[in-house]
Amino acid sequence: MMYPYMTLNDDTEITHSERKPDGSVKVYIETPDEKVCFRHATCWLPEYRWEDIVAYTDAEMEYFKKLIRNNAHLIIEFSQEGGITNYC
Repeated sequence: MMYPYMTLNDDTEITHSERKPDGSVKVYIETPDEKVCFRHATCWLPEYRWEDIVAYTDAEMEYFKKLIRNNAHLIIEFSQEGGITNYC
């Protein structure tokens, strides 16, 4: 299950999984794009391991890496509660 976390002004969606038994959390980023349908990237927390990066520039990836680092503690916490909408 993926839970919504954040929508950016350019319609980029950031979602995250529940916390897996090994403690990892999948963070998925996707942006609508006319040429490739969706640009996307996946980050695994808490390792900050990036994979499946499609059609983002280096500058965009630097932005996303900083954004995820700055929000990782919240994403991990929300992943244990069923997403931000279930967080009390």
